Amino acid sequence: MNPITMNLVADDIIRFALREDMNAGDLSTESVCPERREAEVQLIAKAEGVIAGLDVFERAFTLLDPCTSFDARVADGDAVEPGQLLGIVRGDARVLLSGERVALNFLQRMSGIATYTRRMAAALEGTKTRLVDTRKTTPCLRIFEKAAVEAGGGANHRYNLSQAVMLKDNHIDAAGGIAAAVAGARAHAPFVCTVEVECEDLDMVREALEAGADIIMLDNMTHEQMAEAVALIDGRAKVEASGNVDAGNIRALADLGVDFISSGALTHSAPILDLSLKHLRMV
Repeated sequence: MNPITMNLVADDIIRFALREDMNAGDLSTESVCPERREAEVQLIAKAEGVIAGLDVFERAFTLLDPCTSFDARVADGDAVEPGQLLGIVRGDARVLLSGERVALNFLQRMSGIATYTRRMAAALEGTKTRLVDTRKTTPCLRIFEKAAVEAGGGANHRYNLSQAVMLKDNHIDAAGGIAAAVAGARAHAPFVCTVEVECEDLDMVREALEAGADIIMLDNMTHEQMAEAVALIDGRAKVEASGNVDAGNIRALADLGVDFISSGALTHSAPILDLSLKHLRMV
């Protein structure tokens, strides 16, 4: 996973989740473990999938106690099977019990995204098309969810609104047309930024080409319209296909020769991967 996931922003998110879960302590754990006792617990997969977020999982424990250790038996991006031992967490039993749910919530969510992404990316093997995510992420969890997409074999679209220009229908309406919107972007944004234009029909594609867009997104077009658009663009801009992408149609979109396929479902609709911390024992 990219080291950025362990920066101060990530720590703040994990700390907030821990405070949310025990703002005034952990009544259950305090009842059975009033004092420090060394223990270990096993991280076990309960379903088939792709693991992602092991460093975030570990950090949920080490923020509670830096002496906690995690002996990982797999790495981010690895495929796992039901019943597989993924690692062992060792430390104060109170920390293992109190941090369990938050650590698993992050790991299950990220692994679910990686698992879904791997399934989608596999359909693109042998093509030039790259699968990318969107900004349709859980508020405040984008840093983790986009890292999970990468672990699953996908790539990241722009991280946020400050990174690149994407002119959608409302931006175009506000500017008074595609030409004016692109011209405004060229005048305002740093020269290193790409300018992407979202197009809903072939007329918009023509306008975006004439305006000099770097990337043209074909948004919710029919397969036939997209084929015409790719032929019209003819390499003069990068092409992104988007809108209701799923495992049933992603290969057909790639076969059109588009450069990118973006899917919000990678982050907003992926189910969790079922994982568990089991067999806690004192050592």
